[in-house]
Amino acid sequence: MPRKIFTVIGARPQFIKAAVVSRALAATEAMEELIVHTGQHFDDNMSRVFFEELNIPHPTYNLDIHSLEHGAMTGRMLEELEKLMTSEKPDMVLVYGDTNSTLAGALAASKLHIPVAHVEAGLRSFNMAMPEEINRILTDRVSKLLFCPTDQAMTNLQQEGFNHFNCQIIRTGDVMYDAALYYTPHAKLPFTNIPEDFALATLHRAENTDNTDRLFAIIEALEEIADTTTVILPIHPRTKGILQKHGKSTVHKNLRITEPVGYLEMVGLLQRCSMVLTDSGGLQKEAYFFGKPCVTLRDETEWTELTEHQVNMLAGADKGKIIHAWQHFISNKTDFPNGLYGSGNAGDLIARSLKDFF
Repeated sequence: MPRKIFTVIGARPQFIKAAVVSRALAATEAMEELIVHTGQHFDDNMSRVFFEELNIPHPTYNLDIHSLEHGAMTGRMLEELEKLMTSEKPDMVLVYGDTNSTLAGALAASKLHIPVAHVEAGLRSFNMAMPEEINRILTDRVSKLLFCPTDQAMTNLQQEGFNHFNCQIIRTGDVMYDAALYYTPHAKLPFTNIPEDFALATLHRAENTDNTDRLFAIIEALEEIADTTTVILPIHPRTKGILQKHGKSTVHKNLRITEPVGYLEMVGLLQRCSMVLTDSGGLQKEAYFFGKPCVTLRDETEWTELTEHQVNMLAGADKGKIIHAWQHFISNKTDFPNGLYGSGNAGDLIARSLKDFF
């Protein structure tokens, strides 16, 4: 009998990561995968299109749980996932990253005594005000297989005493690097008349969008940067709604606010841009994959190796710091070290480790 892997995903970055591991699992003998989409990202541009363009197997189940507060959303997911796990009786539950879907999947499995495997284990921002930090810490603690993308992630777990827990800590490298290598030949641009020199920006994290002082300061910084170069900002639906609610609209002709783009289109923009400004965790790494300096619009980052090698600068929501970081990168050559996130075979290592667990 093949071993049944019950994969829980719900947010756009998880779809990309799951695409990598699902391919590796499909090529691994005696492994069967069942995918559950919690519905956390429900916008068509941020969900269904990803399964289509990345050729991810369509989910066996879609729970359609979204637009709730953190506690209510996690509770609903926990309830529904527990029902499915009881019915499907998987051998392992596989979760990714640090979303509410991640935590709900891990908790449901652990309460049913089903082993949990966590992709992107060991990441820490050390900011407990972030919902993501709570999700990743709790998920790590109930996991049997902890797949770490970096040396720092391994160190974090060791310092927290995980060597003494009943679990395996495995340095796999980052599945997002696998994805970048695999999908780059298929990259495309989302629209025409893209200038030769432009900066790529994204803005969605609650710490920025829920605080209008931070949000407006970042927008003002992007407008000032747009005085000298075009800034392309594919806007998250949540960010768009908050800006509209507060009557904040930009009229700067060089700050091009667009609808969300698919992953292959984002790769196309990353290939062409000169710099990235983002509060996304994943896009910080993708900037590194494509050799582009990054200004991070947060006060801390889980990807400390990027700041240590000075390919990423933390600027928070401070307009002056954002402009300073931008000017630093356009005035200085950035040297990108090799191998920070593995060799591009994280998916295969994860699939092999899952098979060897049994």
